[in-house]
Amino acid sequence: MDPQREYQNLLTRRHFFSRTAVGLGTIGLASLLQEDLSAAPSAADVEKPALAQPHHRPKAKRIIYLFMSGAPSQFETFDWKPKLLDMFDEDLPPSVINGQRFTTMTSGQKRFPIAPSIFKFAQYGQNGTWISELLPYTAGIADDICVIKTVNTEAINHDPAITYIQTGDQRPGRPSLGAWLSYGLGSMNRDLPAFVVLTASWTGRKDAQALYNRLWGSGFLPSRHAGVALRSQGDPVLYLSNPDGLAHGMRRKMLDALNQLNEHEYQAIGDPEIQTRIAQYEMAFRMQTSIPDLTDISDEPQHILDLYGPEVTKPGTFAASCLLARRLIERDVRCVQIFIRGWDQHGNLPNDIRNQCRDVDQGQAALIKDLKQRGLLDDTLVIWGGEFGRTTYCQGTLTKTNYGRDHHPRCFSMWLAGGGIQPGITYGETDDFSYNVVENPVHIHDLNATILHLMGINHERLTFRFQGRDFRLTDVHGHVVKGILA
Repeated sequence: MDPQREYQNLLTRRHFFSRTAVGLGTIGLASLLQEDLSAAPSAADVEKPALAQPHHRPKAKRIIYLFMSGAPSQFETFDWKPKLLDMFDEDLPPSVINGQRFTTMTSGQKRFPIAPSIFKFAQYGQNGTWISELLPYTAGIADDICVIKTVNTEAINHDPAITYIQTGDQRPGRPSLGAWLSYGLGSMNRDLPAFVVLTASWTGRKDAQALYNRLWGSGFLPSRHAGVALRSQGDPVLYLSNPDGLAHGMRRKMLDALNQLNEHEYQAIGDPEIQTRIAQYEMAFRMQTSIPDLTDISDEPQHILDLYGPEVTKPGTFAASCLLARRLIERDVRCVQIFIRGWDQHGNLPNDIRNQCRDVDQGQAALIKDLKQRGLLDDTLVIWGGEFGRTTYCQGTLTKTNYGRDHHPRCFSMWLAGGGIQPGITYGETDDFSYNVVENPVHIHDLNATILHLMGINHERLTFRFQGRDFRLTDVHGHVVKGILA
């Protein structure tokens, strides 16, 4: 135990009040000698990052997180299991299941018939990465990505699982990854938020899981570290535009007067959220200029638009979001997350996943190529994946052309590219049923520890004290996955 905290815990009530009385004299003397010692910190001081400098030399300065909400099937994307082709409709052996729990959606099934993927796979790149025919554009960047086939989690239902991978805990209330990065490293652009979130449209399964803003929230960290969501319709940020009849200069005068009132309130009660409010009002004022410039893609050359595909000019599509992500990190936004729903394919999987992969394939490949040709991939970390994987057995009726898959947390596939990641490799191995990890497991705490490591942060040392405990993104777990580092 920390000796200093041990001593504080042993202090009696009488000791506390006697020491407090002596301390009042010291405070009074200090206030006579130097007024500034008792002055409240300014808004600029409040905005300083928690870390004066990274714990070690970072490989990446910023991240783009492409989150596939709903859990994409590893069988139809990156984890090819050819032996299953000869086991169509056979029961999954109990020895493979080994007592692991099912969701309530399939726990009542009388059988667990094996459903091989109907899609073809081929090897791409110098090291022969296996990639599905559903992702032809992604296959073209095989030499730039690192596929991890052994990511795993304990969560088996969507909301706890997404909350877990984003915040390090299945229960709501913790800060998200982007909020931790904003808190620890701060912003690199005073005219844009450090953490920006985009939600893309999709054409897969329409009944999709909801996304809650706590997934990019700040939890118990100061609220200025929460992600700012950009909208695809109307004003990119609500209430950013001046109301009709309010001139820009009048807005400035109004904010100056409001800031004076907030400063007065802060001096009176000392609530740090007041300083956050002042800083956010000022950020919103600057964003009135920076956001329109950001979202106006008329300056993009035609060959870049062609690279991202025909949907890049449709606001809200995944391709448009990927281009916007590149423009954001080009302006030194620390963290950009793109959420796309529709991957929760319990039935009609072959048809829905065709559409879903088509939604993301060209845009995500174009993003990697675009970053690379601009020299930005070297210090930008790109992450792709969902909250868990899918089962090898079929949910519902199994036919030769149609099937569904239930949730599976024991192993699933993700890929990373860019800042500090070894390109063109596949890491980890699953069994013949993609049901259990047989080599190099990567828990989601390990994944987050590795992301922080690449950003120059020791995940055990970036903490925030709340309710008497030091919290961190990786809770009390996590190891850096050294096998994927360049």
